[in-house]
Amino acid sequence: MIPEFSGEVEKKLSFMAEKGTKVLITGGSGYFGSVLTEMLIDRGFEVTVVDNLSYSQSTLFNLFYSGKLTFIFGDVTSEKFMEKLLSEGKYDFIFPLAAVVGFPVSEQKPEITWMINNGAIGSLLKHRKKGQKIIFPTTNSGYGITDGKSECTEDSPLNPISTYGRSKVAAENAVSAAGDSICFRLATLFGFSQRMRTDLLVNDFVYKAVKEKSIILFERKFKRNFLHVRDASRAFLWAMVNWEAMKNRTYNLGHPDYNISKEGLCLLIKKRVPGLNIFHAEIGQDPDKRNYVVSNARVLSTGFTFKYTLEAGIDELARGYEAFRDYRFKNY
Repeated sequence: MIPEFSGEVEKKLSFMAEKGTKVLITGGSGYFGSVLTEMLIDRGFEVTVVDNLSYSQSTLFNLFYSGKLTFIFGDVTSEKFMEKLLSEGKYDFIFPLAAVVGFPVSEQKPEITWMINNGAIGSLLKHRKKGQKIIFPTTNSGYGITDGKSECTEDSPLNPISTYGRSKVAAENAVSAAGDSICFRLATLFGFSQRMRTDLLVNDFVYKAVKEKSIILFERKFKRNFLHVRDASRAFLWAMVNWEAMKNRTYNLGHPDYNISKEGLCLLIKKRVPGLNIFHAEIGQDPDKRNYVVSNARVLSTGFTFKYTLEAGIDELARGYEAFRDYRFKNY
């Protein structure tokens, strides 16, 4: 097991697992869920994963050895299925990760996006048992288009510009109103996962740098916040340990050192891949026009620290892409 926290925090997690704490993860075979599930299993938690394997992934087979993983093939948009799942299972924590994720695919499948990202959350909230705690990943893309200078806090107005953003904001509102919950507004994720995605911005740019040696850059000054998929998973474990102090609040979750422009990201990648050619496109535009700077002060105030830097993630991705030749890992 890779230690992700101090010995004291790891000890608290082990104690929770030894007490029989049970976790339900919908979408647990996805890009984020696969990493989070493994972290939980490694610490002895009993984890039930529900997934419809829409990308034909087989990411969790290595975890069955533990005896701690239960896998259920199912559709979270079926209220009958969700009612049965929640009535029969004794779960202490629920992580609703199942979602249509990202700008392009949500615009291609708007009806399905709303069914999964919002409708399924309604069913979950309707049928969960008293005392079951929800930790919900939403998105900081809800901040939409800003001046790229003023920091967005958790109290800033939300202005989602995509079907993905709008559906996740609606679900976040429902989860927050229901209580016994924590919402994390995730920054743009990066890094390797067992269910890899190359369409995420950092993962995509590093892939292009390694394989094509060129990136055509639209809206180069537009800013984003970034977060390694392992730090995202660590935050969920941190919230479990610190539930009483953190519950019933929303937290921006992105590395505080990386509110940077797309051009700044490319320059970091160029340090790792010196042969990269960056072309600034003055004609045309990126349909994903998000532009914001995000404050992560609230999550830092809980004592959470980030472990995985963007530079290390770029190197991780470059080494992986240099080693492998098969890339079928897009969400669209």
